[in-house]
Amino acid sequence: MKTFDPVTLATPLFILTIIAEILLAKAGKLRAEYETKDTAASLFMGLGSTVAGMLIGGVTVAAALWVYQHRLFTIPMNAAWAWLAIFLLEDLTYYWFHRISHERRFWWAAHVNHHSSQHYNLSTALRQTWTGGISGTWMLWLPLSFLGFPPAMVAIEKGISLVYQYWIHTEAIRRMPRWFEAVFNTPSHHRVHHARNPRYLDKNYAGILIVWDKLFGTFQPELDEEPCRYGLVKNLGTFNLLRVAFHEWIAIGADILRQPRHALGWLFGPPGWSPDGSRQTSRELKAEWEAGRKVAPERIAAE
Repeated sequence: MKTFDPVTLATPLFILTIIAEILLAKAGKLRAEYETKDTAASLFMGLGSTVAGMLIGGVTVAAALWVYQHRLFTIPMNAAWAWLAIFLLEDLTYYWFHRISHERRFWWAAHVNHHSSQHYNLSTALRQTWTGGISGTWMLWLPLSFLGFPPAMVAIEKGISLVYQYWIHTEAIRRMPRWFEAVFNTPSHHRVHHARNPRYLDKNYAGILIVWDKLFGTFQPELDEEPCRYGLVKNLGTFNLLRVAFHEWIAIGADILRQPRHALGWLFGPPGWSPDGSRQTSRELKAEWEAGRKVAPERIAAE
């Protein structure tokens, strides 16, 4: 079967739809907030991610081919059941990749730049990592080739997932039909994922199917009474590309140099972890928010 790259094929569509969203927003036809420097940062991060992927692509392809040579089964690319299977297994793999990338600081350092924009529009989807390859998360997909899925088949499905996730980076679409919201990742679900509100932190890791979040307890619906605030818990306040791409790696290095005996915690603890508890993890931020929410009604009643 002839292979193809879904992301390459979709790139012209990415550009056209970003331009359309900007023009329609200016005309008042839909909701979308763009800032020139922010959009430029997202586009250049996407370009840099493509270059970085090309530099390490040989390693990832070679690894997948080597694993495939030692496969358990031989799964045909021309079988409908095989495409259904790779769709489900790749999407499940993406869920765990995405969850690990939020819950462990080493991999968060490679993913954080995608969340660094304080706006949420189609250009945000292109704000991709420059260091994902060296963080090694691509190895999570190797078991699929070990099972017997051809590496080309895995690559195509990964591309399909990335293309799907592009359109959910928008505020122009409020809700999809209820049945669609119940099964698939949507703009509403993904806005929650990009929000820095304590209620919304570390939720909705889905790629295409939101059912994984519901199954593993990480689902949070978007609430009309609590609009999403985008960006990081502590925003960067800069559009400098090098800072956007590398700031968390630099911060990890500084923490390790200052307290080397806590190196494993600085590397693999959750983002916000510190040995003395002087910083806050997302779990602690959520607990603080929950405590405050419980106290507020009691104060009102007392008054």
